[in-house]
Amino acid sequence: TGANAAAHRQAVLANNLANASTNGFRAEMSTFRSVPVQGEGASTRVFALEATSGHSEASGPVQRTGRNLDAMAMGNAWFAVQGLDGLEAYTRAGSFTVSAVGQLVTPSGLPVLSDGGAPIDIPQGAEVTLGADGTITAKAAGQPPAAVGRLKLASPTAEDPLKRGDDGLFRTASGNPLPNDPAGRMLSGALEGSNVNPVECMVGMIAASRQFEQQIKLLQTAEANDKAAGQLLSMNG
Repeated sequence: TGANAAAHRQAVLANNLANASTNGFRAEMSTFRSVPVQGEGASTRVFALEATSGHSEASGPVQRTGRNLDAMAMGNAWFAVQGLDGLEAYTRAGSFTVSAVGQLVTPSGLPVLSDGGAPIDIPQGAEVTLGADGTITAKAAGQPPAAVGRLKLASPTAEDPLKRGDDGLFRTASGNPLPNDPAGRMLSGALEGSNVNPVECMVGMIAASRQFEQQIKLLQTAEANDKAAGQLLSMNG
């Protein structure tokens, strides 16, 4: 179990390092605890079991792009999108585009949701700008600028925190959508970088590799002792 824990930590750190340049990525954390084995003659033995793990809440660095449809959520705010399962999910990656059918979407094609929880339609050929409060303004040729909606900025709470899904999006622990946060703010023309620390990941991977090797050596030593004990018993017999 100790070797499995070290291998799992190595995999988590490798995934974090691979996403060191992914916009809005939150570093995954892995934690383990020791559980004593109950039974006769097992008082010195323990299992390594995975404890509750999560992600780092630290904000990533600001990356200025100057692009109208790029946005960085400030503080504890998250952008709301519609996942492939049709349910509301959350992301910190704010590089948006307008789809061929005129909807505001993420680079992977997921609809971005408004403060009312619905996809956002953009007028054909309009120039779009984003306000600090999430307001979306579109200006068509020969027409004055007009607000077409507002991005949903949701802030999770300690009572209902966010958990990462297999698709890379975050959802609430309860499964219920978060309400729109009127105080949520964002920075337009910028993106949030990954909060992964590459140096820390490399150091952690080296430590996990050495721990794995140590666990394997312990297994080999125990196997050698078992064989030696078996040989002594057969000789005495």
